[in-house]
Amino acid sequence: MSYDEFYVKSVIRTLPDWPEPGVMFRDITPIFKEPKALRMVADAFIQRYMDADVSHIACIDARGFLIASIMAYQMQKPLVLVRKKGKLPGETIHQEYKLEYGTSAVEMQKDAVAAGDRVLVFDDLIATGGTILAACTLIKKLGAEVVECAALIDLPDLNGSMRIQDAGFPVYTMLAYEGL
Repeated sequence: MSYDEFYVKSVIRTLPDWPEPGVMFRDITPIFKEPKALRMVADAFIQRYMDADVSHIACIDARGFLIASIMAYQMQKPLVLVRKKGKLPGETIHQEYKLEYGTSAVEMQKDAVAAGDRVLVFDDLIATGGTILAACTLIKKLGAEVVECAALIDLPDLNGSMRIQDAGFPVYTMLAYEGL
């Protein structure tokens, strides 16, 4: 099955004014009710990274977990969780960041990655880039290298992909939504 951008975009829904007034939330959850769409998206990412020099896939809480876990399983790579602060057991490190509508923090377990590991960072969407940049900071603190940052959706008007690239991390996204 080949990737069809128009079909995938037709499955994703836009929710205006959620979670804050003025925000156009791009909801990927309908993809998980459409097996064809989920397979199309997962297969396209797997094809891109199957032969890449990646040792781990780091995924961001929570929608990033869903597609990245399929990728990790198919690619036979360890899956590393980047979660909201306070959600992981054991010893963790955390990093604060700004959202397009507030602030937050993410954390990783201290033994999730180590020096020499080459990590693909995956999330469902790039808005301001803060969440992915925070994840990259944690990965670097643990001594690993970020190979690329990937997401299904990019919101280029919020300049997140540009901020991530300016920080030295390559970015790959499948879909872009112009306008907030």
